[in-house]
Amino acid sequence: MNQLPFGFMHFCLVDQVLECGPNRAVTVKNVTLSEEYLQDHFPGFHVLPGVFMLEALVQSARLVLAARDRAVAGGVPKRMVLGGVRALRYGNFVRPGEGLRSEVTIDKETDDGCVVFKGSATVIRCAANSSAGSSASNADTAVSGRFTMRPVRMLQL
Repeated sequence: MNQLPFGFMHFCLVDQVLECGPNRAVTVKNVTLSEEYLQDHFPGFHVLPGVFMLEALVQSARLVLAARDRAVAGGVPKRMVLGGVRALRYGNFVRPGEGLRSEVTIDKETDDGCVVFKGSATVIRCAANSSAGSSASNADTAVSGRFTMRPVRMLQL
């Protein structure tokens, strides 16, 4: 398995990378009932939490940023974190047995080192019976919007 540029995190929301380059990434998260966070969200009606849908977009954006850093001479990765979210809209639920197909693209870069992304994620229905790369035409939007990744600010003591 490829090493993902996330460092240590409790929930990895990228199971498969379908496409990744210095400006765009497409990833898939397969949602199963064995996911720890689904036990409480919600009892009797398990769905992927909205904040995890956003985190799937952020983790996909980190793949783009890592690809950009590798393309630059030296390739030293920069630590980037979520700096802000704008115009985020939620649509359909993602249930166990379904997948979340995330697509992020760079929208613009700012002078202070921030990178603004456009992202959307669609529900892959009946994930067990279709390929992970199935067309989004028969899937519904789960989340979409813009978000900013910013450099980590180090505290000066």
